[in-house]
Amino acid sequence: MKWDDESLSALIEKNSFRLRGFETTRMETFIDAAFAFAVTMLVISVGNIPNNYDELVFALKGVPAFGLSFAAVMLFWLGHRKWSRRYGLEDGASISISLGLIFLMLVYVYPLRLMFSAMGYWLSSGWLPTEFKITKLSETIGLFVIYGFGFSLMAGLMALLFNRARILKSKLSLNQIELVLTKQEITLWTILSFTGLFSGLFALLLPPKIAIYAGFVYFSLPFTMNFTAFYYQRKAKKIKSAMNE
Repeated sequence: MKWDDESLSALIEKNSFRLRGFETTRMETFIDAAFAFAVTMLVISVGNIPNNYDELVFALKGVPAFGLSFAAVMLFWLGHRKWSRRYGLEDGASISISLGLIFLMLVYVYPLRLMFSAMGYWLSSGWLPTEFKITKLSETIGLFVIYGFGFSLMAGLMALLFNRARILKSKLSLNQIELVLTKQEITLWTILSFTGLFSGLFALLLPPKIAIYAGFVYFSLPFTMNFTAFYYQRKAKKIKSAMNE
């Protein structure tokens, strides 16, 4: 669909972006259901319903691992929701990339929780429980490798989705501000992808005594992500000011 001026003028604008995905499609419904199923898998993985107070306390200690896993799933759901609302694309390439994202999410959702619970167990010296029994340092490092590569692939697919919108900028009639904001999303997801890849390689290639700290690579994200967002938002404001003059 080629957007004309009349159609564009009728669109709802949010954060300087005209939302083209105003209809809920079957594909979007399926993707939302898949994300909901992934969250359900996280809950089910907790185990049986507590039968006494001690079991309840033990189950509540698993909340941090569940919360971190839930946040990771929601990061991708919110990213895909933003992409879907902004562009409303449902061409063959976009569908294929979205299905690839869902496939990886469902594959990695259980290792995701295991990694966070194992990390919590390690950081709390055993106070926080873990369903995944780790007996060797190499096993913890292996979890960082699995998570890093999985996270990198999923973030990379999100970057490809936004890049798909950039490629179809003429068809979508993206204005200068929208194009800058699209490039912002591509850059942000690319940073996430390379951070996950670097963390995975950090754990895979370095000596075990150093590789165990691979998870701390993600602490760079608040700085890189905020700096990138600030740069592009400032650029978008300059364009908007020039357009209003």
